[in-house]
Amino acid sequence: MERPWLKSYPPGVGADIDLGTYASVRDILETSCSRFADLPAFCCMGATLSYRDLDRLSTDFGAWLQNGAGLGKGTRVALMMPNLLQYPVAIFGLLRAGLVGVNCNPLYTPRELEHQLNDSGAEAIVILENFAGTLAEVIGRTKVKTVVTTQVGDMLGFPKSLLVNFVVKRVKKLVPPFRLPGAVAFPEALAAGRDQRLAPPPLGHDDIAFLQYTGGTTGVSKGAMLTHRNLVANLLQVSTWVGTGLEDGRETVITALPLYHIFALTGNCLTFMKFGAKNVLIPNPRDLPAFVAELGRHRFTAITGVNTLFNALMNTPGFSDLDFSGLKMTLGGGMAVQRAVAERWLEVTKTPLIEAYGLTETSPGACINPLVKDARYNGTAGLPLPSTIVTIRDEEGAILPIGETGEICIAGPQVMKGYWNRPDETAKVMFPDGAFRTGDIGLMDERGYVKIVDRKKDMILVSGFNVYPNEVEDVVALLPGVLEVCAVAAPDEKSGEVVRLVIVRKDPALTKEAVLEHCRKQLTGYKLPKIIEFWKELPKTNVGKVLRREVKNAPVQGS
Repeated sequence: MERPWLKSYPPGVGADIDLGTYASVRDILETSCSRFADLPAFCCMGATLSYRDLDRLSTDFGAWLQNGAGLGKGTRVALMMPNLLQYPVAIFGLLRAGLVGVNCNPLYTPRELEHQLNDSGAEAIVILENFAGTLAEVIGRTKVKTVVTTQVGDMLGFPKSLLVNFVVKRVKKLVPPFRLPGAVAFPEALAAGRDQRLAPPPLGHDDIAFLQYTGGTTGVSKGAMLTHRNLVANLLQVSTWVGTGLEDGRETVITALPLYHIFALTGNCLTFMKFGAKNVLIPNPRDLPAFVAELGRHRFTAITGVNTLFNALMNTPGFSDLDFSGLKMTLGGGMAVQRAVAERWLEVTKTPLIEAYGLTETSPGACINPLVKDARYNGTAGLPLPSTIVTIRDEEGAILPIGETGEICIAGPQVMKGYWNRPDETAKVMFPDGAFRTGDIGLMDERGYVKIVDRKKDMILVSGFNVYPNEVEDVVALLPGVLEVCAVAAPDEKSGEVVRLVIVRKDPALTKEAVLEHCRKQLTGYKLPKIIEFWKELPKTNVGKVLRREVKNAPVQGS
């Protein structure tokens, strides 16, 4: 089909990628570790791993997973930790062993973790001790047999590792008591792996690399099967786009978004590895003063994030005084970039904030704005990436003309294999010609730029993280004093959107505080309702379906 966006491509960007460049994510790692062996690969909390270190340590961990844990090709291994040096070592170790990564949010409640472990069939997990208490509550109801625990300071080198671990556990008391009999410490697994042999199994484009969990077009959390083909493709697509302005072995990227999020995993961890970049991991970007102080220690050339992160940084003392002379690229995704934030970022850093668009199911990149020095905010999601076909379709799947509004659909080698063990859900989002239905409503202009105008989904986007109303409603409905409940999005200056909860009470004595306390026990922080209202009744269709849109559009009421 005709691709009108190609005429808007920046100089040097080709229309298509060569998927034969790499057979797997493992090939990317091994190529970079060979090419850039003596260069820094990952930096965190003052410690640095070179590409040679990463090669050695990930080999050791992969060997232990195969021999010490006895895990065979295709076995699912969960990871539950923030941005620490242990993450790239663990993730590349398991990929080199032919295993499948299952990323878990460290802030999951026991209920959320149990669902993901059981749905994925994970047989092993690598987890930071700070969150091991959550695992201890549910492990007996899962298939997990192998547990690897790690502490914050484990890879910071002696004596700093001992000091940091002591402070975290004994002074700050950030590690609640837990009991996981048979758990193996991460350093012990690495040490054992040094004496064992990694036997890399054959890996190809069709092998699954990750089960990346998402709510998709419903509230049911399900694993998108991202193959080595998907990730290799998206790495090549993004690196082709940004590569015209980057130099091998000379880039430093700031990674504040968690690596368990697909944006940071592909956009930062994998893409910048291809360039031999130094990846600066930020374990806790919410500590903004510490984040700004860390930025001051590096002459960084790239930074990625969501709109709320950039906005928060610019409102933190000391940020505007940083040295931005090396900054080449700022990439915003996960949620819409606001004009005021983009314009202020350009004013402060002298570098444009480039907006990109994608989904977990597209690994994630689908569209991106041109990476040019004189770029200005244009309110669009950008142009389809190389080898990507974006169409705007009606409900029946017919492709609409340029300028007409419909559902944004994406086809390309980065589109997932499907949802894990859910062919019915996969069928709902895939057209017969291979186009993925995003659930987002938009249009394409005559230059090929894609503009998102609304979301077909009822999803709530809080600081770039998906919150699905069905999940929140299911939790709240368990409260005895609740008769009916509806969760919708409400606009918020800081996080883009927040959860607005409307309840019809069964018990007139039910309070907002009681609802919030109940939610805290069942939901991760960003899923908690920020607005709670009590209504006499909810608007419904004649068959009793709650009219969510009417609730969303209604002014906020009192109790």
